[in-house]
Amino acid sequence: MITRLLILIPACAAFALAEETPTPSTSPEATETAKPPLPSVSQIDENTFKIGEVTFNQKTREIRFPCKVNMTEGLIEYLIVLQQGKAHESLFITEICPTHLNLAFKLLRYTPSPELFSLMEDGHMTGIYPPVSPAIKSHARIDIEVEWNDRGTTRRFPINEWIQNSNGNKTMTAGPWLYTGADVQAGKFIPDLTGDIAAIMEVRNAMINYPGSDNGEETVWFPFPEKVPPLGTPTTLIITPHFKPQPLPKP
Repeated sequence: MITRLLILIPACAAFALAEETPTPSTSPEATETAKPPLPSVSQIDENTFKIGEVTFNQKTREIRFPCKVNMTEGLIEYLIVLQQGKAHESLFITEICPTHLNLAFKLLRYTPSPELFSLMEDGHMTGIYPPVSPAIKSHARIDIEVEWNDRGTTRRFPINEWIQNSNGNKTMTAGPWLYTGADVQAGKFIPDLTGDIAAIMEVRNAMINYPGSDNGEETVWFPFPEKVPPLGTPTTLIITPHFKPQPLPKP
């Protein structure tokens, strides 16, 4: 399995970088020049690999990457963004490369689900949602936890426990987040350009979205000040599968 994973990495990297890329209008020579370099993957132990700052385990399908606490109060619409993204409304910021995280998802056999987003026609939403099989839905649902050092003690909690919904001042409903993937534009993975990694509000080009109730509301989500550690606290975000995946249908 280890050898097979290492062999698959170049092909999967190319797929993750080029998925849904529009047909190029430039010459073959320009297209070849514009191709991004494939990311370097290192093996840490029998089952653990690392791409940039993203670590993943082929056996448990766990993904880890570093973040920092970015907000302890105020409205939030995002869970995780890059520093150059919408940091003024995100609970965490990170310096990882979103392409590396997307590649880890693909290597671990997570499958993005487009179920949250209306089909588009002539640049407008149609109100019609794409059919998504139960198997794909099961492969897209993930749990997100946060781990940090609290005065010498390592603590780990579901991320929803740090977020409150002002409709009733209740904790965000526990349950899965959704790996929704994102498009490629002009040869670039869009989250690399926008900095949008995980959104509480529905964001089409964030790689991860929250599918729970009130995910269309802009003014209801806040951090829990008494639960979230101080600004700048180093943390690790941990992604694991919510379900045991069902077999995917054959193409």
